[in-house]
Amino acid sequence: MVSALGALAIMLAALAYGGLAGPWGALLGLALHMTWHVLDGADGDLARMTGRASPHGELWDGICDYAGHIVLYLTLGTLAAAQIGTAGWILMLAAGASRVVQAAHYEGARRQYGLAVYGTGWMASEEPPSDNAGRRHPFVTYYLWLTGLIVPHGPALIAAAHDPALAAPLRNAMRAGSVQWLGRISPLSANYRTLAVGAAMLAGQPHWYFLVEVVVLGGVLVLSLVRVRQAFGDALAQAHAARASSTRR
Repeated sequence: MVSALGALAIMLAALAYGGLAGPWGALLGLALHMTWHVLDGADGDLARMTGRASPHGELWDGICDYAGHIVLYLTLGTLAAAQIGTAGWILMLAAGASRVVQAAHYEGARRQYGLAVYGTGWMASEEPPSDNAGRRHPFVTYYLWLTGLIVPHGPALIAAAHDPALAAPLRNAMRAGSVQWLGRISPLSANYRTLAVGAAMLAGQPHWYFLVEVVVLGGVLVLSLVRVRQAFGDALAQAHAARASSTRR
């Protein structure tokens, strides 16, 4: 219910951005979009506090987030196309694809870190949701495929985190290496995108947001991929070296 309310908040934000003229529409849309952030954090916290956290909850949360933001991007695309024509739709598609990849990298990298350091499982590290016949939900198949592409060293990190001989040295190495990437990946979080949407709508130029998404955050993604690949690779190498040293002793 909380996840669904989050999706509704984004859709209402889109309605405010597209249906109310002037700064009040932009401010109301920004407030509603920020409400989604509260709900998006609350659903996971509530699940953990009540012992209901599961891959099924993660699946539902992802579907709700996608549904809400598809409505938002279509709304912004319509507004942009009214100003700059077909280029508005092209920018919308490019920004939407960029957001999907950036969000998968950001969430996947942080969840791999959470698994290695805190033992917090996630969809890629646990048995993914499936129906009674053992078939995976199409969204799960898509999500695992995308995170497998965009999160470096994924399977190796999951295997090491579940290996009793590697778990402790991996945890120490991941903590030590987090300075290289953990803070620098934060521009890819949803927080900055929401503020960028609000700023673009206050300026009355929705396509500015699309340009920020594609150009600025796209550059951040490329740099983050390099840093995360290096940091995770180093952590794995250190964990294996520590195990080998312990075995020799």
